Amino acid sequence: MIDLMTAIQSLRPNAQLVTRGDVIEWMDSEQTEPTTLEIATEVTRLQAVYDSQLYARTRKAKYDLLNQDEMRYDDLVNNTTTWRDGIAAIKVAHPKP
Repeated sequence: MIDLMTAIQSLRPNAQLVTRGDVIEWMDSEQTEPTTLEIATEVTRLQAVYDSQLYARTRKAKYDLLNQDEMRYDDLVNNTTTWRDGIAAIKVAHPKP
């Protein structure tokens, strides 16, 4: 879940501010404080971007479970396609939207 600070940092990089619990005190004299609507819109936008990458995060987790270097070496030595088949199966199971 995208939080308020992530959205503010996206809207106003390097902004000077202090948070005290749920209260944000704007300290930046160079940048204007984003409005509540701007922040809410940015939270929604960033969440949509994050959600759209679920397939990529899932694929990476599955790729990390494979011993890919050994699989490629074994394929080379044994003239097989185990590595390629494994990668293809992950891509089929978790396609790009």
